[in-house]
Amino acid sequence: MTALRRWLDQARSARDAAGASVAVFAKDVGHGLLEVSHNTLALIGLLLVTALVFTLGRADLRHAAEVQMLGWLQQRQEARAEPAQLLAMHLSEPTAISRATAADPKDLTRQQAAVALWISRRYRVAPEPISRLVKEAWQVGQRADIDPTLILAIMAIESSFNPFAQSTVGAQGLMQVMTKVHDDKYVAFGGNHAAFDPVTNLRVGVQVLKECIARAGSLEAGLRYYVGAANLPDDGGYAAKVLAEQAHLRGVASGKAVAPTATLVVAPSLPAATQAPAAVAEPPLMAPTEEARRPAEQLALAR
Repeated sequence: MTALRRWLDQARSARDAAGASVAVFAKDVGHGLLEVSHNTLALIGLLLVTALVFTLGRADLRHAAEVQMLGWLQQRQEARAEPAQLLAMHLSEPTAISRATAADPKDLTRQQAAVALWISRRYRVAPEPISRLVKEAWQVGQRADIDPTLILAIMAIESSFNPFAQSTVGAQGLMQVMTKVHDDKYVAFGGNHAAFDPVTNLRVGVQVLKECIARAGSLEAGLRYYVGAANLPDDGGYAAKVLAEQAHLRGVASGKAVAPTATLVVAPSLPAATQAPAAVAEPPLMAPTEEARRPAEQLALAR
């Protein structure tokens, strides 16, 4: 009996010793794993910080990371979006407003606002883009020493304020400038397609008008040059129409009540100069139409 008890005591002692050994081993392994984990996390953190500092120092890498993150976020948003929302997201362009040719009439002077609203009613166009053109006409007119109401009157007669207008012979835009003839003037604006930008067309048109007036020596004769009738017996009433519309605009600008439906009181056609400048081509045997004669006159100006 004593021997059995002794054997049991030894077995318990061996078991306790083995358990203690296992516990010590497990504790050591745990401490080792924890230490390795800490060191690994510290190493990963150090690598991330290093990569972040390196990326921030490289604009191209930073931009690529931003694009990738933005794409990931957009994909997640698209995955949750409804079809209508998804279409709106694809079509959205927050910077599109920078392309708009528009201004608030409230930002204009009283004189300019009156002219803009009158043109808007008369030609049935929105007041915001007309306000931008009126403001531009005042600024450009001051630099070019040309009455802004004359610039606006030419746009009215030439295109009725349609920035995409084109004649059969290639006169384009608000002021119906021959783009191919005056392509050199569009170089400063990025190329010939700028002819359909309303502000650019206005600026180029004013340059052409200024050259016409300077060459002809007077406003009326300059208008005949502009429309291509310098060498013809008359201009078909073009100059008279422009001046009549300018008279309406001047009246509005001065505070007079001019009805938007006011008719153009056109005086008889202005006769052409008795002698054309040498730089202009000789008159044709038969008087061409306004559309046909414009290219030759503007080409002569461009020389």
